[in-house]
Amino acid sequence: MKTIYERLDEILPKIMDKRFRENKGLGNEIGFYIFDYDPKDEMLVREHIAFLKQKVNTDSSEIRIKEFDLYEIVLEILENKGYLGKVFAMEEKKGTNAILKPIKNTLRLTQKNDLVIEYIRQRVEQNDIVFLTGVGKVWPIIRSHTILNALHSVIDHVPLVMFYPGTYSGQDLNLFDEIMDQNYYRAFKLIPR
Repeated sequence: MKTIYERLDEILPKIMDKRFRENKGLGNEIGFYIFDYDPKDEMLVREHIAFLKQKVNTDSSEIRIKEFDLYEIVLEILENKGYLGKVFAMEEKKGTNAILKPIKNTLRLTQKNDLVIEYIRQRVEQNDIVFLTGVGKVWPIIRSHTILNALHSVIDHVPLVMFYPGTYSGQDLNLFDEIMDQNYYRAFKLIPR
């Protein structure tokens, strides 16, 4: 079994490989990948993502890493709609469970006009590599398999990597190694453990 440091070091060569960026050799599957990791390594992974973005986006004019932190996107959408303060007040009064459904409704999650999906779609360009982060921070508002399924129909021209604090078996997602999500089998492991 590789250490987290060994696995993180393998990301840059992998994403810089031309075949990775062109999604070749995947049997016509869309290039969706999951980098799963032990939740205790969250800060290491965040630091490495920052390093990768700085390195690739500075050194290369032909490709760019675009990071989408799902939690930050949710906050930005709620703020822009004028609901963020109301959500905080409601949570303080009624508890966290009381705000989940109203937030999901506001974001139109899993609907045809899902605001999170649209936010990402509008910002992805041809030579991007998409990094999805904030998966643990945004749970249970957004579930990993739901966002990946929804993105399949709108992002099929660039590779996408979801950084996942938990275990991805190649079929099952297990957030924080404690919360079993529904099956998801369309993504490839970016760097096996």
